[in-house]
Amino acid sequence: MSVRMKAAAIAVGLVAASAAVPSPAFGIEDDRGYAALIRRASYGVPHITAGNFASLGFGVGYVQAEDNICVIAEKVVTANGERSRWFGTAGPADADVRSDLFHRKAIDDRVAERLLEGRRDGVQSPSDDVRDQIRGFVAGYNHFLRRTGVQRLTDPACRGKAWVRPLTETDLWRTSWASMVRAGSRAVLDGIVAAAPPAAAGAGATPDAAAVVAALNGASAGIGSNAYGLGAQATTNGGGMVLANPHFPWQGPERFYRMHLKVPGRYDVEGAALIGDPIIEIGHNRTLAWSHTVSTARRFVWHRLSLVPGDPTSYYVDGRPEKMHARTVTVRTGSGAISRTFYDTRYGPVAVVPGTFDWTPATAYAITDVNATNNRAFDGWLRMGQAKDVHQLKAVLDRYQFLPWVNVIAADARGEALYGDHSVVPRVTHEVADACIPAPFQPLYASSGQAVLDGSRPDCALGRDPDAAVPGILGPANLPVRFRDDYVTNSNDSHWLASPAAPLEGFPRILGNERAQRSLRTRLGLDQIQQRLAGTDGLPGKGFTTARLWHVMFGNRVHGAELVRDDLVALCRRQPTATASNGAAVDLTAACAALARFDLRVDLDSRGAHLFTEFALAGGIRFADTFDVTDPVRTPRRLNTEDARVRTALADAVQRLAGIPLDAEWGDIHTDSRGERRIPIHGGRGEAGVFNVITNPLVPGMGYPQVVHGSSFVMAVELGPHGPSGRQILTYSQSANPNSPWYADQTRLYSRKGWDTVKYTEAQITADPNLRTYRVVQRGR
Repeated sequence: MSVRMKAAAIAVGLVAASAAVPSPAFGIEDDRGYAALIRRASYGVPHITAGNFASLGFGVGYVQAEDNICVIAEKVVTANGERSRWFGTAGPADADVRSDLFHRKAIDDRVAERLLEGRRDGVQSPSDDVRDQIRGFVAGYNHFLRRTGVQRLTDPACRGKAWVRPLTETDLWRTSWASMVRAGSRAVLDGIVAAAPPAAAGAGATPDAAAVVAALNGASAGIGSNAYGLGAQATTNGGGMVLANPHFPWQGPERFYRMHLKVPGRYDVEGAALIGDPIIEIGHNRTLAWSHTVSTARRFVWHRLSLVPGDPTSYYVDGRPEKMHARTVTVRTGSGAISRTFYDTRYGPVAVVPGTFDWTPATAYAITDVNATNNRAFDGWLRMGQAKDVHQLKAVLDRYQFLPWVNVIAADARGEALYGDHSVVPRVTHEVADACIPAPFQPLYASSGQAVLDGSRPDCALGRDPDAAVPGILGPANLPVRFRDDYVTNSNDSHWLASPAAPLEGFPRILGNERAQRSLRTRLGLDQIQQRLAGTDGLPGKGFTTARLWHVMFGNRVHGAELVRDDLVALCRRQPTATASNGAAVDLTAACAALARFDLRVDLDSRGAHLFTEFALAGGIRFADTFDVTDPVRTPRRLNTEDARVRTALADAVQRLAGIPLDAEWGDIHTDSRGERRIPIHGGRGEAGVFNVITNPLVPGMGYPQVVHGSSFVMAVELGPHGPSGRQILTYSQSANPNSPWYADQTRLYSRKGWDTVKYTEAQITADPNLRTYRVVQRGR
């Protein structure tokens, strides 16, 4: 068949439609085509209805390509190990090269293809519904690209670029796998790439892997979250309510995308997903709402290998030598090619962290990433969206055990709330830890949850819990879950204080610490709820409405300053000169005055917020009192004015802010750039005790011009007898394309603490004055 004839055989089109309630017969119900109804509401948010999951995926792929095709295309380049080919390289130590080698190894190992093998039950391998969604997403993306053409894309980031091409289903399974292992093997990929036998040439330093080893828990760097699940005792209407507040990057592939997806009678969910994913990951249906926060649990374990003398690529298991599998991987770069040999064991790849996990003639270390075989996530989120209450949600979590590195916080219309660190966690029970972690590594496990198991003993393999969905992970009985009718919450500390009235204790250390000091952000999150329930926060009445929840979310309190500012001002007034870290004497007089006038918030008109922020980042919040396990929300709380490091941190902050007035308004210097426009941004650093986290690096002499991370999709949703209602916003807006009408509109809305309303029911959707409706159709393949 000629190209022209083939093109004629595929009828593709955009068909205008009315804004009326869609007919249930609009979809194409066979496998020869796709059709979806798109209703774009305010801020470009698509409400997509289709007759089956393939057509639903088609609609999602189409609209996400309309808004973010460059983000998706670059995400695929990464997962295919082609960054250094298309974006240039500085040599073997370049981050793009390391990333490419890691992903090319996964491709050579046929990781994505093997994820699709087995019974299609959503546990052994993805279900037909999910496969249909992926197939449809690919078709929808390709439909848009074919109609528009690479040369006519409006986003300059990828217009006319050779790396923009039609997708395959394998591309999406590869990007999904990369997301699953983000907190596991991908977090230490430089250590995997660098691993080489003694006397062989390694690939240099391993800063990312070293940071993972140094971290006090397993939370992924660069992302975080807050969430509340409010039950009947905490809300004014007696139904459930959820606050979703994930803290994710404002640029790149981990941006969220708002959408509402519906297959009549089968699936009806509003919320958000990471760009490039076909299913809602945080959101609500008619009677259930949920969010996720990054968990402290570790996602991989180390295995210490005892090597065969004279052969550093063989190791003993049960006294018998076993050969490592060596695989050489080659990636194309802008100037040629780079190769690297990887070494795999029965436990997984060998990895190195110089000074901690070295490959010596006697010892090497391999890691087991339990998310490397996690092919259950899309099915889990699909079934989560079909659950009617928190108990049905718990049943979904038990069956699929799919959450790769996040907690779940949920509430339902009956007024019951749920917290669970029901994520994928290596099976290191108390018994395994006691028997299989060698004595030199017991302190590491106790302090950080990192397990180093004896790889020479087959009985120290991860094994299987009887109730676990798959081998190697903790089963539901070993995971912390709590149902409450008042509230549950998490702000990236461990499970322990999700409900202060009923702490979760006695769980394996690999999940996180217990009976230990909480972060300032966790403490503020709990304090905000407790004050609201007591009616002592200055808002009307007691308990939560969505309006009050929104006000609390964006109250922008700086809890560190609430605790120590007065003592800090008194200290610097007593001793108005301090020595900075570089030895210079610094006059603190102006700093004292600015801090005294600071309103203890990071609102746009707050003055002195930047000074306290830099003081906190310099390590100045040092307490004189100790943590009290019987009063975990309010201890410690007194500044240690005798610690010389406090005054040094203030002097360092003054130096860092040279050229910026110490009493400048936060909104004048704390912004996000959109083209030539700088949009004032409220919120601030979690290290200072801010709940509404915004991470915006300081540019000396200028301020904070570009947000890199922080509050992203924010949702305050209330569940009641008439359906869901509430407020939501995507802080960085729906599209990364500077030529899109939805590039900065929600960012401007966020700047003034505005919101978009929840639009779930037909009445809510059709009431939107900006509604624009069209169909996307493709007949034949």
